[in-house]
Amino acid sequence: MRSLRSAWTRFSRPVQCWLGVVLCVAASGVASQTVATSAPPVAPAWAYPTLPSTAPPAVTDDGVPHQLAGSQHAFTRAQLFDLFTAHDWFPESHPPMPAVVARGRAPEVRACGMCHYPNGQGRPENAALAGLPSAYIVQQMQDYKAGLRRSAAAQAGPHLRMVATAMHVSDDEVRAAADYFAAQPYRPWITVVETEQVPLTQVVTGSMWAAVPGKAREPIGQRIVEVPNDLDLTELRDPRSGFTAYVPRGSLERGRQMATQGEGAVMACVSCHGPGLKGMGLIPPLAGRSAQYLYRQLNDMRQGVRAGPGAAAMRGFIGQLSPQDMIAVVAYAASLPP
Repeated sequence: MRSLRSAWTRFSRPVQCWLGVVLCVAASGVASQTVATSAPPVAPAWAYPTLPSTAPPAVTDDGVPHQLAGSQHAFTRAQLFDLFTAHDWFPESHPPMPAVVARGRAPEVRACGMCHYPNGQGRPENAALAGLPSAYIVQQMQDYKAGLRRSAAAQAGPHLRMVATAMHVSDDEVRAAADYFAAQPYRPWITVVETEQVPLTQVVTGSMWAAVPGKAREPIGQRIVEVPNDLDLTELRDPRSGFTAYVPRGSLERGRQMATQGEGAVMACVSCHGPGLKGMGLIPPLAGRSAQYLYRQLNDMRQGVRAGPGAAAMRGFIGQLSPQDMIAVVAYAASLPP
């Protein structure tokens, strides 16, 4: 089986990391205005993986149907990476997908289930939509459309596709997708490991880090390194194969203190996101979600490029946290059972 790993390109990561970790993607009530900044937003490479323009193209599809254990279906790589069809390995495991989730609407409305998976589990490059409040998902699409939700890495592929989709999708399609994903249970997906050494990693197709084959390792420094547990299965978009997030030693206990007790002017995360960070009302759950994805949302709020409901209030709290504190809080959130 030819692997997309042949499309890998070594991507340099700065030793000095401008870090943070997400903790709250709060949904409060009043939309704020985008914050004007004179300098470009900071987007640390470890949290915003992007294939450089010099990267070779993905391997040509060999036309061979691939299979997964336990599934009665078979798909070629070209089918699995069709942005307008969410090929579903296990359609019996969830209710029928709405048309916008299953097929999208060419040329700009991508199939939601292709990137976020038919079960809504998502990957570090995008949101896990399963179990989010429907009204929260609707609000995020409105924010994309209004220019209130942008990325510090303005040219990142997943971000650009979300903006394009938001500009062309109908309100009825958004509501159908939101209701569908809100009804899906979010399952354990991220394993958090404290460590001093991590595998060498490369950016792979899909704006995602993956471990370089072999046993080479390097210091983690002050960053989060999140990689597929099994790249072969992730390349086949197996909705059962999750990810491991490596974090610096001591992160979980420090994160627990911050999330449950707060510190100084920073109130405890559980005050808004509920016990166990499982969400409360329209405020979304954080427990068990991708640490790198959550970090990007926190950083985008801090940089002022994400400025929808709740972002202004979050920005104030974020400014009180050190980079190490932010890593710790998100590591703790990702380590909790959903």
